[in-house]
Amino acid sequence: MEAMEDDSSEVKDDHNHNYCASNSSKVQTDSSSRLSDVTTFPQPACLALLGREDMSGRRSLPCRSTDGSKLMDSDSGSESSEETEPAASAQDKFTVDSTSKFLLNATAVQDYRNNHWPNLEKAIERLLIQNPTDHISVSYAQIYSYVYKCVCQQYSELLYSDLKSKITDHLQQVSAELHAVPQENLIESFNTALTQYFAALQCIVPVFMYLNKFYIESKLNRDLKQDLMNLFADHVAEKYVNTLMPLLIKAHAVPFKVQPSTMASVVKGLHSLRPEWTQLAPVLFSDFIPQINPPAMESLLLEYAANDQKLQMELSLNGYPRGDQSRKRSNDDS
Repeated sequence: MEAMEDDSSEVKDDHNHNYCASNSSKVQTDSSSRLSDVTTFPQPACLALLGREDMSGRRSLPCRSTDGSKLMDSDSGSESSEETEPAASAQDKFTVDSTSKFLLNATAVQDYRNNHWPNLEKAIERLLIQNPTDHISVSYAQIYSYVYKCVCQQYSELLYSDLKSKITDHLQQVSAELHAVPQENLIESFNTALTQYFAALQCIVPVFMYLNKFYIESKLNRDLKQDLMNLFADHVAEKYVNTLMPLLIKAHAVPFKVQPSTMASVVKGLHSLRPEWTQLAPVLFSDFIPQINPPAMESLLLEYAANDQKLQMELSLNGYPRGDQSRKRSNDDS
């Protein structure tokens, strides 16, 4: 009985009914002394919850230290970054993404400038300066291939901007050359520039068809040919239209002062560039372009007949006979 009492004296029951052998008291004492040496900072208020586990199995409980200074984690004792880390992480990610996109864009632009645009620029230059009667060896399939690659590699905006810039520079040079032409030769020189440019468009627009279809029409709701014609109107024709109109009217009044084909080309070209320019000289344009004048009115039939007789008289006075009238049926009342 005495032995049993000795054994029972060595076993102690704590308030949670956890039985611990007395021979472990030394280990507990050593652990406590070690813990007291390390933990010199204020203890968290949730330290009492350590070792306990809630029903969901979570042991990490953010809590504030007893002095209320820092937010601590119940498992690791580290400061909680629950509020600061997400913001910092988002800002760092935005900076990294922005830098990556900037470097990617810079690399893409450099690749376009070095490998794609120089070849297209040379081809455009040759097409713009060629004469309609000359033949310049240009590989249209190769140009189309370059345009196709540029559009597929997301260079459409750059390509469209460079194309317009290149053509604008050329047209400004053409305008400067026309400025030095005497007025008596302006109609012929303007017709040469206009014809050469329209011939170049017949080559440029088809090879840039892929750019026109998948960028200019679909995203900008525009048309490449019309945009390039507007460039000629803005940088060349608009600067000389007020000088050309009196010259054209005067040349049209004197037969063969200017070749009829040249007159027709200039008048039709101006109409295609700006249809509203027909109001500057309606009679001139109506002689070369059908349906320019408003529809005929019955009340003006006598006036139309008088104008026809006047024209026939002017032609007769200028040496243009009416032709053989012998086979014309005589107007007799019988």
